[in-house]
Order: sequence, then C-alpha cells, then structure tokens
Amino acid sequence: MRAAVIHGERDVRLEEVPDPVLSTGGDAIVRVVAACVCGSDLWPYRGVTPVQEPRRIGHEFVGVVEAVGEHVERIRVGDFVIAPFYDCDMTCENCPNGISTSCLNGGWWGSDDRMGAFADGGQGELVRVPHADGSLVATPGTPAPELIPGLLTLSDVAGTGHHAAVSAGVGPGTTVVVVGDGAVGLCAVLAAKRLGAERIVAMSRHEDRQAIATRFGATDIVAERGDAGIARVTELFGGIGADCVLECVGTKESMDQALRTARPGGTVGFVGVPNGGPELPLGFMFSNNVGVNGGVAPVRNYIEDLLPEVLDGRLDPSPVFDLQLPLDQVAEAYAAMDERRAVKVLLRPDRVSPAAGHAPSGGAPSR
Repeated sequence: MRAAVIHGERDVRLEEVPDPVLSTGGDAIVRVVAACVCGSDLWPYRGVTPVQEPRRIGHEFVGVVEAVGEHVERIRVGDFVIAPFYDCDMTCENCPNGISTSCLNGGWWGSDDRMGAFADGGQGELVRVPHADGSLVATPGTPAPELIPGLLTLSDVAGTGHHAAVSAGVGPGTTVVVVGDGAVGLCAVLAAKRLGAERIVAMSRHEDRQAIATRFGATDIVAERGDAGIARVTELFGGIGADCVLECVGTKESMDQALRTARPGGTVGFVGVPNGGPELPLGFMFSNNVGVNGGVAPVRNYIEDLLPEVLDGRLDPSPVFDLQLPLDQVAEAYAAMDERRAVKVLLRPDRVSPAAGHAPSGGAPSR
C-alpha cells in the first residue's frame, strides 16, 4: 500500500509501506476513502517540531471497514466509518467523562507509542485502528459522495471548533470573537452560530477565508492584528470586549490577542496546538476575572451529536476544503497549505473512488 511519510522539513513523500494486519482481536482495517492535511501537520513540515526519523503522517480520515478482529462487536465489515484524530477505547474512566483524548489505552496516529501499535498514519490507503469499537463511528448506511467532505471534518476540525465554543461557554445571546481563520477557526465560527451566539467576530485578513466565515455565521470581520485588532474588537463591544473568545492558533501572540479581547469575566476557549510558547499572564487574568478553558479537543465524544446534522444538511462544515487532490500529490497538498494557497486540502487515494467498496452498514462481519 501507499502512504505519506515525512522525512524532514518540507519533505513529505508518498511511499510503499507494508499493509497493516489485524493483531489484537479488537482492531479493524479501514480502507481510506478521504483524508486531509491538518494545520498541526505543518509544525513538523515547517521544522518547528523536529522529525527525528522518517515516519507516517496524517490523522484525519474516513473510509470503509475491510476487516475486523474477532472481539469487535459494534463495527462491521462494509461500514462507512469516521475516525477521530486519535485512537481511544471509549471504556476507560476518562473516555465516558468526555475526555477521550486522555484515553488510558489509546494513542495517536503516526506515532510509535506502544511498540509501534499506532504507527499507521491517516494519509494512506489503509489504516489499522487498534480500538475499533471505541474509535470508529459508523454512519447509517452508505453516505452520498457529496457528504464525504463534511463527514471528514468530524474527524478533527469540526469537533475541535465545537470544543473551543463549548469550552468558552458559547450559548444563546452570547458575543464571540474567533482568533484564527484556518479550518479550525472557521469551524469555531460555525459552532458558535450553531450554539446560538448573537454576534460573532472573525479575525481574518484573507478575503477567501472571510467569505467562508461570513457564510458560517460571522456578523463582523476584523482584519487588524495586535493592539489595533484588540482596539477594533473592544470598540465593537462597547469598549469592554466579548463574552467568549475562541483561540484557534496556538501562538503567544494569538493567546495574548484572545485574552485582551475578552471582557472582564469573559472566557477564552483555546484549542490551538501550543507551538510558539503561549504563556498565561496570571496577573492580567486575576485582575479581570478572565478564565481560560480548553485543550486538545475530544472530538470522539462529539461525533454522534454532530453527525445527524451533517447527514441531513443542517450543519455543513465542508467549505473549509477549498482544494482536493489525489493522494499521489500529497507533497503539493502540504505546500499549498504551508503557502496559504488553501485553507484545507482533502486527499483522495486515487485507486479508490468515493463510493468504492461501500456496503450497507450491518454487512457480514469478518471475525
């Protein structure tokens, strides 16, 4: 099979790698129908996070189950499934408590945790999912091809934007500022709208992303940054600031901007991966009663709530994918996102059509 392998700074290659095999009884093999490049994938691509040796990369995918282990009960061969950006069992103490990213038995795609058990990356033709019954969510039947991009967002960015909004306490009538206009930030705008926010400010300097933010529910666009951006936002909210600020970048500058655009007593929901050294100014937070909540998004806990709305069209995060490429152009996918020529790139293994291999949910199990 073929899969994306990162070798170092700006060096992603599509290579032949061994096919995954079932090994634990609780695992499954998924043939990838669609995958994508994440903003967090750009940290190793840009050399911010050093690559010590070549490794598989990618952590967002949807696909069709080809085989399941003998102990798998909920997932069946032929199911179309959504995989969160990590593996989890959904049975340990942390998973049912809503923090499946801290699963006591889970792991991360593309890592070498647990003696290589989680080494498969999502940007490939096949992926072995160690905890099939926990990680995977099957759709009811085979989704229409046009729904696949929206379903793919549930593996990460839609749920991550939702986590930012939930963490900040977004609800009916609240005022919201979203810091970051990448796919997560845009999905945070959509989440704030879904949760009933009254006014949503998207901070963006790019017309194409501003257009998506407006489509998703942003009522105001602020292009300024730093002190000028903070002044503009606080002016929009009567010189006080917003109830909720959603930080979707992960740098020192973005966190500073988020904290200083929240009103006294407001809350920052942060989901940006903290590369760049953001630090919390406790004195400022103490003086203004500004809270900070969030972290790595437990998207597996959100999939079942969001899935019905994606399937019936009430929720459509798919516009974040503004470029689709075959898997053999994975290097170009990374370059396009690195150079901000694309918000988010969807990858399709070109040996698999969007509907290839789909069987109705509940097909004969392979155990």
